Amino acid sequence: MSIYRQALIDGLWRNNPGLVQFLGICPLLAVSNTVVNGLALGLATTAVLVGSNMLVSLARHWVAEDVRLPAFVLIIAALVTVVELAAKAWFFDVWLSLGIFLPLIVTNCVILARAESFASRQPLLPAVIDGFAQGIGFMSVLVVLGALREIIGYGTLFANAEQLFGSAGSALQITLWENGGFLLALLPPGAFLGLALLIALRNILLQGRQSANTVATRESTQQLST
Repeated sequence: MSIYRQALIDGLWRNNPGLVQFLGICPLLAVSNTVVNGLALGLATTAVLVGSNMLVSLARHWVAEDVRLPAFVLIIAALVTVVELAAKAWFFDVWLSLGIFLPLIVTNCVILARAESFASRQPLLPAVIDGFAQGIGFMSVLVVLGALREIIGYGTLFANAEQLFGSAGSALQITLWENGGFLLALLPPGAFLGLALLIALRNILLQGRQSANTVATRESTQQLST
């Protein structure tokens, strides 16, 4: 398996930051009350991940070992500042909705972990692909958890999509019922329960696949022996 395919599979499924590594849990739980908020934070985090992995990979031969981590933090902080200013300029409503969690991307453990464990040891292209895969994996959990909480809590899907997609986003909103939903889904306990359900679903899928592989291996072994 090539390093590029391995990086994609790890980021999206096998080593997903939210479901396996349990990194960046604070913004994951705090912001994922709607699909739009989750998607916005996921896009911002992905942009920082790709940019930081790229710059760390390019600078890995010129950064001294003693100042490696402070240098990585400075790179991440600079990229987060750029992303925050861009969001404030072009997506002001989204910037208001995300609040403190947009600048707090700089403290997201996913970004520093990938910079230290992967990008600082790999060439440019694998580092960029790893950042992209880890960002998309993190964003997918944000979006799915946001959709689950929004449907149960508000009875809608893609509410306030115009904040991210402009006037065309108004047509994306789906109203499932008018009188609201279950308030617990929008509170912190609902975020924890929703994430637990996603983790349990992933484990069930993995166990089912492992069982199917075991049965297939056993059958092929029996056929060979006969």
